[in-house]
Amino acid sequence: MLDPHTLLLFLTSALLLCLAPGPDNLFVLGQAMLRGPKAGYLVTLGLATGLIVHTSAVALGVAALFQASALAFTLLKVGGAAYLLYLAWGAWRAGAQGLSREQVQLSSQALYRRGILMNLTNPKVSIFFLAFLPQFTQPEQGPLAPQLLLLGGLFILCALLVFGFISLLAGRLGNWFARQPKAESWMNRVAGTLFAGLALRLLVTER
Repeated sequence: MLDPHTLLLFLTSALLLCLAPGPDNLFVLGQAMLRGPKAGYLVTLGLATGLIVHTSAVALGVAALFQASALAFTLLKVGGAAYLLYLAWGAWRAGAQGLSREQVQLSSQALYRRGILMNLTNPKVSIFFLAFLPQFTQPEQGPLAPQLLLLGGLFILCALLVFGFISLLAGRLGNWFARQPKAESWMNRVAGTLFAGLALRLLVTER
């Protein structure tokens, strides 16, 4: 079992990292503004599911593949960027067609899957976990795999809290904008630009 000081230090670091602007929380913000707080929560659950996979990959050593293999890293990030560009195109089309908020709603399953795909197609998450989590392990406390799983679980909890708060605020802001004339088109285009920016950021990412 990790000592309380190490756990407190890890939780503080994890909360600050979740609050810092990054692909995941910006993605949640965009979805919540477009479709409301519930959409943000569902995307957040999807992202958390993806983080479970990344945590398991680190604990099992699979994440090292993306650090060692340029091909695996490139294929995954290109796939993730293509998915984000697809979402960007959909948002821009919605804005151009002036669709109402009700018409652009997605099913709960689709939003949840969207969060999973967004997280799993970013190889930097696995590499980040591979670099970040082991810093807080204590070999003298026993096997590392259970410690890594514990730390990953705590990071996921922090992400759920922070991203849930972002969903609430962004969703309420989106609800207010949706009641304004022509605001729906503006929000869709902002979200589309955000998704395209995240795709570009992912494409230029290096290991």
